[in-house]
Amino acid sequence: MDVDGGSTSLNEEVARSIPIQSGRSKALYQFTQQRLPACKPVLTPAWVITTFLFIGAIFIPIGLVTLRASRSVVEIVERYDIECVPEVFRGNKVSYIKDSSISKNCTQYLKVDKYMKAPIYIYYQLDNYYQNHRRYVKSRSDKQLFQGLKYNDTSSCQPEKFNNGLPIVPCGLIAWSLFNDTYSFTRGTRKLMVSRKNIAWKSDRDYKFGKQVYPFNFQNGTLIGGGNLDPRIPLSDQEDLIVWMRTAALPNFRKLYGRIEEDLDAGDVVVVHLMNNYNTYSFSGKKKLVLSTSGWLGGKNDFLGAAYVFVGSSSIIISIVFMLLHVKNPRPYGGDAAYLSWNLKNIS
Repeated sequence: MDVDGGSTSLNEEVARSIPIQSGRSKALYQFTQQRLPACKPVLTPAWVITTFLFIGAIFIPIGLVTLRASRSVVEIVERYDIECVPEVFRGNKVSYIKDSSISKNCTQYLKVDKYMKAPIYIYYQLDNYYQNHRRYVKSRSDKQLFQGLKYNDTSSCQPEKFNNGLPIVPCGLIAWSLFNDTYSFTRGTRKLMVSRKNIAWKSDRDYKFGKQVYPFNFQNGTLIGGGNLDPRIPLSDQEDLIVWMRTAALPNFRKLYGRIEEDLDAGDVVVVHLMNNYNTYSFSGKKKLVLSTSGWLGGKNDFLGAAYVFVGSSSIIISIVFMLLHVKNPRPYGGDAAYLSWNLKNIS
């Protein structure tokens, strides 16, 4: 007894007995009862093998081109948070960074191994810094950043909401912990000009930070978090702050500091004069300075190209395995659709 067949015929009789009111309701009925015409592709071994070969033939060249574009980017990365601590304070870096009476000046030397074409982007990189922490991310007020003191509901800015009974602009932990290391560069006896303009997204400058909003009562408490802000400059022009306020998703991240608008030749030595102000020693963080050119895909990142090559190579290997299996154990149906599982019931 074919239970499934009997059930199917019974359902068909019930379906015919249900009146259909209109074309729209008929289409809806067919959709809900899964009775619409549908394509049932037959995945023959030839189709599967050809598809995997095609994916491999497309992905591998794209991956190689992407890898070449990434490798063409010239990048210099220099960690300086340990080198810039005097020998006598190496055992207690936290006390060094918190003592304002100690000079934080530091000099580093960067050797240019390959020609670097302008613009050369300057980044600061922080490692083991969790800007994605839930309480940290929430500690800000986007409306206050755009409206300033006109907006009073800054409850989300805790614990940096008020100071001495007065509101803080900009409020919140993100602004309070603003990165404040500074860099200047010289090559030989000539100072390299660094452009600090247009380092933030234009949409952020125009629509998220007010043009008539000025810092107020900022970093005036007993506990100073990071950098200060010029109270005479509106927030829309404080691009260091705008860049910092766009929080990173991962604990190791880079943020744009500026651009060097002239080429650097191979063999050049760039002298970096920096102020080691920012405290990463309390949480075992790392600070790095990055100089990088850019390509048509952006900065240096091999992941995308490696992923394309991996997927393409895997597809080629899978197609070869399927081909060997098909040659060794060919399927007996011979291309006849009658041997498909959903048609065998009707035959029986």
